[in-house]
Amino acid sequence: MRRTQLYLEDDLWKTLHVLARQSRSTVSELVRKALREKYLDDAARRKEALLSAVGLWKDRTDLPDAQAYVRSLRKGNRLQRILK
Repeated sequence: MRRTQLYLEDDLWKTLHVLARQSRSTVSELVRKALREKYLDDAARRKEALLSAVGLWKDRTDLPDAQAYVRSLRKGNRLQRILK
């Protein structure tokens, strides 16, 4: 854990102190929790969503064969035509 310093407006500072007192917590813990919810949970949810999409279309039979399509693109002199 690392120590940091924040500059807060008076109304935010007062609100955090009231909430900390009500929840029997500390201002530091409230700030850490808010930062986790704002920045870490969202990233974790995005990662989870991306991982859940992996292989989503693997069992579809109505799509052309991806390997055959890519191989057809790589055939011939396509690369030379692109580089010209």
